[in-house]
Amino acid sequence: MSSILQSFSLAGRTALLTGSSAGIGLALARGLAGAGARVILNARSVDKLERAAAALRAEGAQVETAAFDVTSGEAVAAAVARIEAEVGPIDILVNNAGMQRRAPLDQFAEADWHELMKTNLDSVFLVGQAVARHMMTRRRGKIINICSVQSELGRPGIAPYMASKGAVKMLTKGMAIDWGPHGIQVNGLGPGYFKTELTQALVDNTEFTQWLVNRTPARRWGDVEDLVGAAVFLSSEASNFVNGHVLYVDGGVTAQL
Repeated sequence: MSSILQSFSLAGRTALLTGSSAGIGLALARGLAGAGARVILNARSVDKLERAAAALRAEGAQVETAAFDVTSGEAVAAAVARIEAEVGPIDILVNNAGMQRRAPLDQFAEADWHELMKTNLDSVFLVGQAVARHMMTRRRGKIINICSVQSELGRPGIAPYMASKGAVKMLTKGMAIDWGPHGIQVNGLGPGYFKTELTQALVDNTEFTQWLVNRTPARRWGDVEDLVGAAVFLSSEASNFVNGHVLYVDGGVTAQL
């Protein structure tokens, strides 16, 4: 039994998590740190990063910070090179940075479309490629791309978001195909509806919450802690033969029509 549990340990591993100063990203960082990893938090705001890092350090976590724009190829390349040289090899990458814009598709602004795609899709390609190039030389690595139930299902008013997350799902599979022969496992983690700062308005909407609870077999919103076990699994040796898979943590939403 001890050897099985050992395969889930992240002791001695370093994990970079994009968009991890709050919400799901911070919860995943806390979870990976709890499994033994040294975590590198990323966001554009230095102040938010330092507050998040201080909170994790107070809990005993090993934490570094890296403030850079994940939508800029130049910034990403420089940051990844600096981390590899000064902090150490990146063993685990979690591409979590993302955003949402809501509007009827016929009224969706072109500028908002490009901003959303850059944040949700381009960043996964840019950071994934930069980190994978180092992982390939070491012939090992774990990459987790944060997908969504909207990688599979739709809702009114969020068609561009759905397009971006559907693309992340397929990019995940493409990464697994191209980088699998180099010892890298690339998988997706697909959250359902979770209570975070970004969804608070929906949580507070009684009508929406009632619809969601009735639509979800688990009959509740997700708590960010519900994602941690899946993230640790996909980051650990326990998932060494899992590649190109999207693991939905959604209370059963994608299972029910």
